[in-house]
Amino acid sequence: MKQPNALDCAHQLGLPVLYTFRRCPYAMRARLAIVASGVKVEVRELVLRAKPAHMLEISPKGTVPVLWLPDGTVIDESLDVMHWAVGQNFPADWLALNAEQQQQCDQWIALLDGEFKRNLDRYKYPHRYHVKTEAETYTCDPLEHRAACEKILAQWNAVLEQQAQQQGQQQGSYLFGSQPSFADYAILPFVRQFRIADQAWFDTAPGYDALKNWLGIFLDSSLLEQAMVKYSPWQPGDMPLTFPG
Repeated sequence: MKQPNALDCAHQLGLPVLYTFRRCPYAMRARLAIVASGVKVEVRELVLRAKPAHMLEISPKGTVPVLWLPDGTVIDESLDVMHWAVGQNFPADWLALNAEQQQQCDQWIALLDGEFKRNLDRYKYPHRYHVKTEAETYTCDPLEHRAACEKILAQWNAVLEQQAQQQGQQQGSYLFGSQPSFADYAILPFVRQFRIADQAWFDTAPGYDALKNWLGIFLDSSLLEQAMVKYSPWQPGDMPLTFPG
């Protein structure tokens, strides 16, 4: 790959530049908010094993998403990218949360990004967490970590059941009622990832009907379809691409 220069990496479209990786749930939640808000960015898809030098220069921690604004500001946390997007143009069909709902939203996301994600990683990739040294041998049990995730999913399933009952709906609802919110789209990419870890088990597991309906609506949505458009990996000098296209 050729070395980047200032012109190769500049804001050629006059838009914010988004470094992203299609399958990453953190990058996915950021793209969902961008699509929902109707804002435009220049998209740069990357390969995790060959991260662009420019991305690492502006965000040394090397994780996606990274949003580089035309004024030079760098936003490299997924929730902050979401907040930036909805701050530009709040989605017309999203529920604006009141103070109490916002507090609950923050608690759920903290639980998701902390305990849930920690156990999800060990459920989906147990081999990464096996330890074998002279001092210690540890074999990661994916089912133990799946059970820990299930306890959290059961909480959200109960909330979704309650919302559906209050609205008299049979096909499920969202976390705060009949409209989606910041909370739903911050959480759903990770529930999607949990399902992917063992789709056959998830789809037949009892006791999660409301959660499955919620996820199903998301999986069938045009919002997700737009957020998951495939792009070739970006290289310096490539023709700039707009997202959403």
